[in-house]
Amino acid sequence: MDLAPKQSQSENLSALKSTVEQRLKNFMQDVTGRALVMMENATQGQQGIAMDLVQEAFISLHKSYSEKSTEEWYPLFYTILNNKLQDWRRKEARRSQPFSLFKKVSLDEDDLEIQDVIDETTPSPLEFLDQAVTIEEIQAAIRQLPVRQQQAFMLRAWEGFDTQTTAQIMNCSEGSVKTHYHRAIQGLRSALSHLNPYSGGSSE
Repeated sequence: MDLAPKQSQSENLSALKSTVEQRLKNFMQDVTGRALVMMENATQGQQGIAMDLVQEAFISLHKSYSEKSTEEWYPLFYTILNNKLQDWRRKEARRSQPFSLFKKVSLDEDDLEIQDVIDETTPSPLEFLDQAVTIEEIQAAIRQLPVRQQQAFMLRAWEGFDTQTTAQIMNCSEGSVKTHYHRAIQGLRSALSHLNPYSGGSSE
């Protein structure tokens, strides 16, 4: 007599698992392209490493947060991805500096906060540049920025996260996010000014 309830419970679990798998598939289709661009920029074009980091982040997300809603997945995924990137960067820093194993490795070469930075809002990466500048040219310029500036810009401009959420993802203060983002925009305007004669570079 217990057979029917057990079958029903099994069917419910199977249906729930199927729903989670489908949600994850849809989520991956939405964010994979942008996440790969972010990681390729941060690893100086190492596509294999970028793919590994993104895949590992998806696996961790599914393993630890499958019960969360899709909306909650976005900041969680990028937080996991950021942590994996920082781990990779530390390993690379120690590999290039063998004796750094015995001291703290600093990865944030531009982490000093600028006081009174206005929290600039850029809904579209092209909005603050002339439309003649292409996404490819912007991405090439982004790759030349320090990694933390890249992250701040990509998370704010590409993903549309607010300053508070970006700070949580990057594990830093909101002031640091504002500083990184401000410097990223200045750097991009300067790097792309020769392609965009109407902008005249940054006036800040």
